[in-house]
Amino acid sequence: MDINSMMSMDLAQLQQTVQMSVLQNSMNMQATAAVQLLEAMPEPAQAAHPYKGATIDVQV
Repeated sequence: MDINSMMSMDLAQLQQTVQMSVLQNSMNMQATAAVQLLEAMPEPAQAAHPYKGATIDVQV
């Protein structure tokens, strides 16, 4: 095996490693951004129950 083919294979492996690293960093940044968006969302207002506590049913 000559030096050119060995260097070519090493370069291809290095490129793949760098691509995976960039992809991993991108996914981590997107996940962090999604968590920040979810944490920044306002709490939904609690809807009042339509009749609970407003009427009293007294049957004998």
